[in-house]
Amino acid sequence: MPRRLRLVLPGVPLHVVQRGVNRQACFPDGQDKQRYLDYLRSCLVLAPCHLHAYVLVSNHVHLLLSTQSTISLSSLMKMLNQRYGQYFNWRYGRTGSLWEGRYKSCLVQGERYLLICQRYIELNPFRGGIVALPGQYCWSSYRSNAQGVNDDLLSPHSLYLTLGRDASERQEKYQTLFQDELGERCIGQLREALNAEFAVGDQAFLQRVAERSR
Repeated sequence: MPRRLRLVLPGVPLHVVQRGVNRQACFPDGQDKQRYLDYLRSCLVLAPCHLHAYVLVSNHVHLLLSTQSTISLSSLMKMLNQRYGQYFNWRYGRTGSLWEGRYKSCLVQGERYLLICQRYIELNPFRGGIVALPGQYCWSSYRSNAQGVNDDLLSPHSLYLTLGRDASERQEKYQTLFQDELGERCIGQLREALNAEFAVGDQAFLQRVAERSR
């Protein structure tokens, strides 16, 4: 059976997840996480995409990004997975695929769900019990989006920029968003959309995506 075409619409944000094979560790330590981010930085230039949020934990990675080309995402992930996979196999003396099949992705309605998805991604270490506060985890975009730590990987989405007139005001407003829990229903919607590799948004948005994907 042929693979279903991946949904990519220029300008519409995408939530991407890549897991290690059999859920095994693909980022055992900080050196590995830093090497992945270094490869990501160069690949974002070669396959132009704008990264809005990310998190790396031991056995998977979340990315939230936008692209103006329908092929940039696949090019980005192919280069990134190949480069990091080769490095990982060399470092740990192993062979074979590091990744659990194809990465998963879903479209994200900007107006209603972009900042929700950013919070979902950056709260991953907190939900997993790795840290008590999201700012304590250094392998995510939270410290840049919420605390102003420089991170040249990131290109803030236009909706994030509307949070305030300057960087300080935006960071303060962004931090306040984390005072409210996402809720199981919201988390369920995000996970369902990702597993189905379709889209998350209101009914009008989902209908538009369905029509454009026929």
